[in-house]
Amino acid sequence: MQERWNRTRELIASVLNGGNGPACVTCSFQLEDMVVLDMARAVQPRIAVVFLDTGYHFPEVYAYRDAMVREWNLNLLNVMPSLSVAEQESRYGLLYQTDPDRCCRLRKVEPLFTALEAFDLWLTGLRREQSPSRANLQVEERHTLPSGKSIRKINPLAEWTWTEVNAYALARDIPLLPLYERGYTSIGCAPCTSLPADPSNPRSGRWGGRKLECGIHTFDRTGA
Repeated sequence: MQERWNRTRELIASVLNGGNGPACVTCSFQLEDMVVLDMARAVQPRIAVVFLDTGYHFPEVYAYRDAMVREWNLNLLNVMPSLSVAEQESRYGLLYQTDPDRCCRLRKVEPLFTALEAFDLWLTGLRREQSPSRANLQVEERHTLPSGKSIRKINPLAEWTWTEVNAYALARDIPLLPLYERGYTSIGCAPCTSLPADPSNPRSGRWGGRKLECGIHTFDRTGA
């Protein structure tokens, strides 16, 4: 396990020190993202930490975010949609119920891709084990933004197991988001997150089982 950790640290150090341009870590403040962020901060203490503030997160997520920003002195980039929750609901109703794909596109996909225009290197906490939709995840990928800009995307935990993630967090004394203690295994917006329906699929509690991805990591230039 220690060998895996060391290899991942070396990978992150290599890409951050490799002259790849401005870098960011997308962070939902779930444990995988905190592991990647812990390693990245050792190389670039003020690396940009991109958080998608959809307005629908659990109160516990906002409280944990704010606590970790203070404790780790994070360079937080709080990315928000063009419409507030109230504006969106007034215009379209409860999209997370009627059209969750559109809701994700408006509140997550489009705001993130706009924010990523400022970066050339993107680090994520994605793992193959998280979902069948991520089974073919590569450690390094190229991601083309809607503008046509190509960004280098690094998934340093692609091969990690949940056991390894937990062990690293314990060894590094990384606090856990309290929702894990209530049985959540994948944590997104509160209206679209429930306890996992399938213990073998950590993301089975997302969107009532209607889908597994918001569209960020499955986007191509034809849409989300």
